[in-house]
Amino acid sequence: MRRSFSKGLFGLLSFVLIFSTFSFGAAANGGSTQVTELPLAEIHGDIELSSNRPTSVIVELTEESIVEAKHKGKKQTKASLKNERDKVKNALTKEVKNADVNREYDYVFSGFSVELPANEIVKILAIPGVKAVYPNVHYTADVVSAEEVSAEVFSPAMMNSAPFIGSNEAWEAGFTGEGVKVAVIDTGVDYTHPDLVHAFGDYKGYDFVDDDNDPQEGEGQYHGTHVSGTVAANGAIKGVAPDATLLGYRVLGPNGGSTEDVVAGIELAVQDGADVMNLSLGNSLNNPDWATSIALDWAMAEGVVAVTSNGNAGPNNWTVGSPGTSREAISVGATQLPYNVYTSDISTSEGVEYPTAKVMGFPSDEELLALNEGEYEFVYVGLGAAADFEGKDLEGKIALISRGGFAFVDKAENAKNAGAVGAIIFNNVEGEHADVPGLAVPTIKTELSDGKKLLDELEAGNNKISFDIAFDQRVEETMAGFSSRGPVTHTWMIKPDVSAPGVNIVSTFPGEGYAALQGTSMASPHVAGAAALLLEKNPNWSTEDVKAALMNTAAGVVDPATGEEYAHNSQGAGSIRIVDALNTETLVAPGSHSFGKFVKSSGKQVEKQSFEIKNLSNKAKTYSFDVEFAGNPDGIKVSTSNNLKVKAGKTQQVDLNVQVDTSKLEPGYYEGTITVSDGVNTFDVPSILFVGEPDYPRVTGAFMEKAEEGYYVGAYLPGGAEVLAYDLYQFNADGTIGDQIGTLGVFENATAPYHEFLWDGKVGGTELSNGDYVMAVYVEQAGVTEYKAYLVTKE
Repeated sequence: MRRSFSKGLFGLLSFVLIFSTFSFGAAANGGSTQVTELPLAEIHGDIELSSNRPTSVIVELTEESIVEAKHKGKKQTKASLKNERDKVKNALTKEVKNADVNREYDYVFSGFSVELPANEIVKILAIPGVKAVYPNVHYTADVVSAEEVSAEVFSPAMMNSAPFIGSNEAWEAGFTGEGVKVAVIDTGVDYTHPDLVHAFGDYKGYDFVDDDNDPQEGEGQYHGTHVSGTVAANGAIKGVAPDATLLGYRVLGPNGGSTEDVVAGIELAVQDGADVMNLSLGNSLNNPDWATSIALDWAMAEGVVAVTSNGNAGPNNWTVGSPGTSREAISVGATQLPYNVYTSDISTSEGVEYPTAKVMGFPSDEELLALNEGEYEFVYVGLGAAADFEGKDLEGKIALISRGGFAFVDKAENAKNAGAVGAIIFNNVEGEHADVPGLAVPTIKTELSDGKKLLDELEAGNNKISFDIAFDQRVEETMAGFSSRGPVTHTWMIKPDVSAPGVNIVSTFPGEGYAALQGTSMASPHVAGAAALLLEKNPNWSTEDVKAALMNTAAGVVDPATGEEYAHNSQGAGSIRIVDALNTETLVAPGSHSFGKFVKSSGKQVEKQSFEIKNLSNKAKTYSFDVEFAGNPDGIKVSTSNNLKVKAGKTQQVDLNVQVDTSKLEPGYYEGTITVSDGVNTFDVPSILFVGEPDYPRVTGAFMEKAEEGYYVGAYLPGGAEVLAYDLYQFNADGTIGDQIGTLGVFENATAPYHEFLWDGKVGGTELSNGDYVMAVYVEQAGVTEYKAYLVTKE
């Protein structure tokens, strides 16, 4: 599908055009005037520059941060940086009277955050000393679901994820994280929790939400306390590094947080002497979040191991979000621990069969099997929203729920809160819907056909149901379906780097409680704790050494549906194994490779890469190398050393040349593995390359937000858009798309990662009534077109 567009109806202010170089002949005096280009700083993100909307941005200075200058062999001081920063701030306040500077940075990032009208941002770009301007994007805690664990049913054995990755054996070997300082950059932490109080000293961190020295978690928040427990709890449960020291940095409030506070948290954690930092937070932008990425990269360079969650938007490729997209930080995907699979038969009245009934998810094997013990009444509650349960008696009964509207985990949670002992969720379209491990109540799923039968039974007065649930098989560790997948746009890197348990993780909850949570937020602190154990044993290791040890020794995770290992962009190098990482005698860094894009239409293209091998043993080792791409395609050839001898305690570089003949290959994604062997042990290094333009989604979301002067309409564009259009349609009561109302805007050359514009709420001069609409976004980019529809609300 291709559309032909005229230029934008609501064109953005284009400073590129305003300040571009041009000349013209001046008739007067027969002379000519040359107008030269005004040098401008770089701006990232397609911000609506013609609006007077108050907008917060991050300003990066050309003057290097203290850490960046240090690593470039230059001298930099806080005083000199302040002087340069003040020059820019003074120039800014002269140009923009109502600019409000908030955070200032000098250690791992050089610059400041400022709020000002969007139409004044262009003035920043021309101020000497400004390098770039970044959007101040929104972050949330990466959690899929949460369930507080009652004291009556809690037992230390429920905290089984740390032992699974080898924590117990590491403790027995004498490594508990003692002397290692881990910063938790999150929603704060309840440092009074009996399992966490040991990990905090007099100085506990900082609260960037309330701007005080008390990082205590805010009322109603629990995320940071749970993450902290996975790292270093030492009481009724034990975290991965139970003797580590913790520092808390509250950068997320009840509604999340933004880049300016996340960068401030990173910077202060480095200055406070953290050895490891955990960021279980993210957004949906598959694009390096520039200011945060810069801060994390320099934190890693300064010797602080930065660990981030990969996001919860899986299982499709390209769903990783920032800061999991960081070039240097360790990004973590989520696995589910081994579990048992059950078959399920359900029965109502005689002669009615439900062949599509399957177990969807459950909190424990015991609660699932308890459904076999009797006959239950079942009650239809629509979509299963909290309001759908009002006025209905669900105590000890089964909730019958339709798919749609919101997440399965919320439906199950609402059923539990209403007193139900189980749920049946039927699909609202043809086919089977996904399994969701760890639901709050035992839940059976059916296809739409069997859902209709259950509704018919209720209509006929047959409201009793029984279950026959039986053990089928055991499934070993698997990737969680919600775990976001890579690659990363622009850098084309494999993400996550590694994986760790992230489903039904029991850890500390504010007060004196415990809770089972799931999400990549829960996986990330397992890796942060593992990094603490590695640094206790190897205090002189670099951040790259820690990352390599975790990646090189990770265990491949097998997809039970195929019997093959998951793709690199699902699991990274695999699920971490602490003891193997502690005992490794070889480090291969970096631990994964992307050879990028091969886009020649014909002929051969060669790309070069290299990695380092570090021999940690006390004797020389000879290493061999084997590189294999899936299916052994004829068009890919890799050349490297056959053998390499590395002396004890030494490091050597290995060069790789990859030759791709695109004429012999179909466009697409090719996955490979570099296998390094010392004759006894092997180390697998994941690799990828792309033939032709990668198949990343051209649009990943859209929004419509009320503003003082209208509505901000926009879309998330991982690779930008050469042509972009927004069409508005009616939304029918039955959930279908109605007639087209009109086109809100057409644009050209929109930049990544998002685009927005101001809409006056009218189509064809007529004000639209408030309500739900369907906004279809059309994108052309790099020879690919995409048209996606999103439900939006005008209010």
